[in-house]
Amino acid sequence: MAMHPLEEAVRVKGSGEFTRSELVGILSFRLGRMSPSEARRSIEEWIAEGLLEERDGLLVVRMEALEEERKNEKLLGEMISHIARALGWTELEVLEGVKALRERYGDLDERILAYLFGLEKGVDMSRFRNRLEV
Repeated sequence: MAMHPLEEAVRVKGSGEFTRSELVGILSFRLGRMSPSEARRSIEEWIAEGLLEERDGLLVVRMEALEEERKNEKLLGEMISHIARALGWTELEVLEGVKALRERYGDLDERILAYLFGLEKGVDMSRFRNRLEV
């Protein structure tokens, strides 16, 4: 699984604390992951998601939140693969179906949408039931 850009930035710097301009520079120039404007937008999203915290003028990576994010992505990936195999679809087709559900259910967590999508298509999703924190 691909490393989160914040994890890469921590590896490059050797620390989880950055000034805003330093983090933008690492993400866009050292790692080449995104443009400076995309990096600034991502930083705002990560703050809103709780992956980054602003402390004393510094951005601090919340490693435990990043680890939780990784677990959630892993679970989502497992569900998408499971549904694709059960239906004989590609994972991309399943993802499109899950995204279409968002229009109906609004801004629900992606894992819950995948779970609902699987159920709606008649896939046995019982093995994932206890792994969803609702």
